[in-house]
Amino acid sequence: MQSKPLTQLAVLTAIALFSPKTIAASPSSRPNIIVIMADDLGYTDVACFGSRYYETPNIDRLASQGMKLLNHHHCQNCTPTRAALMSGQYGARTGVYTVGAIDRFDWSTRPLRPADNVTGLPLDRDIIAKQLKAAGYATGVFGKWHIGERGEYFPGKRGFDEAIISSGKHFDFETNPNIEYPKGQYLADFLTDKAVDFITRHKDEPFFLYLPHFGVHSPHEAKADLVAKFKLKPGAGGHDNPTYAAMIASVDDSVGRVMETLDELELADNTVLIFTSDNGGVGGYNRPDGLQRDPGFEAKGKKGKGADEDGGGITDNAPLRSGKGSLYEGGTREPFIVRWPGVTQPGSSCSVPTIHVDIFPTFLEIANAPNPRQVLDGESLGPLFRDSNATLKRDAIFQHFPGYLGSGPGLWRTTPVSLIQVGDWKLMEYLEDGRLELYNLSDDIGETKNLATELPEKAKALHDRLIAWRADVNAPMPTKNEGEATQPKTKNKGKGKGKKDE
Repeated sequence: MQSKPLTQLAVLTAIALFSPKTIAASPSSRPNIIVIMADDLGYTDVACFGSRYYETPNIDRLASQGMKLLNHHHCQNCTPTRAALMSGQYGARTGVYTVGAIDRFDWSTRPLRPADNVTGLPLDRDIIAKQLKAAGYATGVFGKWHIGERGEYFPGKRGFDEAIISSGKHFDFETNPNIEYPKGQYLADFLTDKAVDFITRHKDEPFFLYLPHFGVHSPHEAKADLVAKFKLKPGAGGHDNPTYAAMIASVDDSVGRVMETLDELELADNTVLIFTSDNGGVGGYNRPDGLQRDPGFEAKGKKGKGADEDGGGITDNAPLRSGKGSLYEGGTREPFIVRWPGVTQPGSSCSVPTIHVDIFPTFLEIANAPNPRQVLDGESLGPLFRDSNATLKRDAIFQHFPGYLGSGPGLWRTTPVSLIQVGDWKLMEYLEDGRLELYNLSDDIGETKNLATELPEKAKALHDRLIAWRADVNAPMPTKNEGEATQPKTKNKGKGKGKKDE
């Protein structure tokens, strides 16, 4: 029997039911969101971003299936990056700009007193997990939190349905809450086990998984079989530490296991999967421009400790300048890969400057989630994901660091500084003396030639915008050092592990 022709109403109804807008609004079709974040992994510490020694086959495969952001930035060390990701706000608004209290380093001989630092992300900020949960997502975090671990600061109190946090050790680690695990298990494997289990249990509903690894942060500890493997391999390009290479391999294995789980559960096509790091790699300090030195300080035979116990660092961020703790590119530019099947073009890359505060609005758009109560500083990266040649409405990104990060006697990874980047142009203002540094990153990614004197009009225009931005966000500024006998400690609300865990 022939079917009857569709009536006009039936046709319109069918179009409405299956239109892209309707599909996007359907809870069952909203993409899952996964963020895997390494700790202290440098820009060139993965093969697809340049390393010829470290082996990252799974991260490389993810890049071949998705898009690399080549000009993505986080903060100079971990806590402010995590606060920015979760709140969508610059540290100038949250007060979270570094790790721990301002007495971590002896600034008594410096001209400025640091602005007080906040270590627990303020409770009046809605974190991204809370907004995604309101949109119907199951939410889980497994790994390093570091923006307040006690009481109401614990992620399980702020929007994560499931939360297990751990950092500080790679073997014989502690977890919060306390979870038993096989003796000798490696932390990266433990966290991945929990992530895979979370994905499996929530495969029939949209979910947000945040997997912030403690690897490859010090103490540098790795599985013996992987260390032995890399001991047989010659180094290349400043990358030559077999233990560090083995740690990277474990993080890469985690990425591979997550990808495999998505494939097995047929979730890959409906999942936005992101891999990145929280700040630059620990290295690059031994080059002449890798550290700042106190006037009159003689560096003969001395090396800056960087962020750990390994002298001049454990890796190298070349061609980027300096490393973790610095606001030069080696400290803030990170590998960033996103795979969103049907949206990102496989094997593509994008050079538009992006930054940590863009992630929050991006996820809001993806999930059609409600806006938080706080103002957001970033912009959704959706247009770039869809078209690597697209542009964003805003043209500038900012960083503000009103404190000091030391690196041994007379050596500093950074002194107080603010910066603005507009396209290829980056201007830094050092707040002790007002010194300006201007770089064209397209021509000079290593920031070797300061153009501020050569191009005074360009420097002034960018400096004026930087000053206006600081006023707009009410950025805390360091003050004159009045020779305080005791350096005051910040109000470390929600404080976690403490000084050693940077």
